[in-house]
Amino acid sequence: MPKHHHYIVFKPQGFLSQFIVNGKRKKKHKMLGELFDFAPNTMAIGRLDEDSEGLLLLTTDGKVSFEILSAKYEKEYWVQVDGLVDNKAIEQLKKGVEIGINGKKYFTKPCKAKKITTPDLPARTKKIRDSRHGPTSWVSITLREGKFRQVRKMTAAVGFPTLRLIRIRIDTIYLNNMQPGDVLPVNTLFTNKD
Repeated sequence: MPKHHHYIVFKPQGFLSQFIVNGKRKKKHKMLGELFDFAPNTMAIGRLDEDSEGLLLLTTDGKVSFEILSAKYEKEYWVQVDGLVDNKAIEQLKKGVEIGINGKKYFTKPCKAKKITTPDLPARTKKIRDSRHGPTSWVSITLREGKFRQVRKMTAAVGFPTLRLIRIRIDTIYLNNMQPGDVLPVNTLFTNKD
């Protein structure tokens, strides 16, 4: 029997990156436990907010969780933004922008950012909007940090609010052909990274 359990998940939009919610609103939220019969003590490594989608890694090993949350591992997001993103905004994203974290100003670390063509992704259950509201465009943003709602705050800071956000990669693990709600149990997530 394996000592620890690990999972690769395509978190759908509308799900919380947790297993329980305390408080009055708990019945209104969809939880990860609805997707699969996870091993006891499984935890999400990092989070994707309720409206965000994509790659989420889960484990029963706290050391693995701590390691993957470190700056050693790149996290790549495909982001649909409001408007036609320009080169000036891309350069600002690359250099870092000022956002608010816990009521304080925070300057994001330099990252990778580039315009991308509209990716071939599964349709969302909740429609974003239609073309009558103006054009949209797509950006790839790759970070080694992960502050609360950081990508959304970054695109808003350069004038292009996020409409849809999908994490497609954590280091060498990609979503590939997974569909929203898919859960893939794996023996290991990464070999040791030095």
